Amino acid sequence: MAKITYAPTQELIVHEIVRVSKDDLLRERVTPSGTMPLYWCDGILFSFSSLPMSDEVTSDYMKGKIHWLEVHFTQMEKYTPILVLNEEEYKAAMNIRVLDTSISNIHSEFIRWLKANVK
Repeated sequence: MAKITYAPTQELIVHEIVRVSKDDLLRERVTPSGTMPLYWCDGILFSFSSLPMSDEVTSDYMKGKIHWLEVHFTQMEKYTPILVLNEEEYKAAMNIRVLDTSISNIHSEFIRWLKANVK
């Protein structure tokens, strides 16, 4: 039988945090091939980008350290699974999926920290 080991994240290192408008957050998720989802946790709508995998980042990852290069966020009290961006440039309404990640330990801990430390 295979051995299963659970090794949760020990540290989240965030290199940049930017509060943006909801529309700007939606716009950043539109790509030439479609839309990318946003995350919602405890009243905060956000996205993050990770550092490209390098030897150092991979080494940190294996030690339980995750790097987020940049987090963009805005308040959104109530969870909604789909947000609509009406954009003249696209001449259409774009649906952006929102994932409720409040069950994620790392997302919940990050949002708790964000609310206490970023004004």
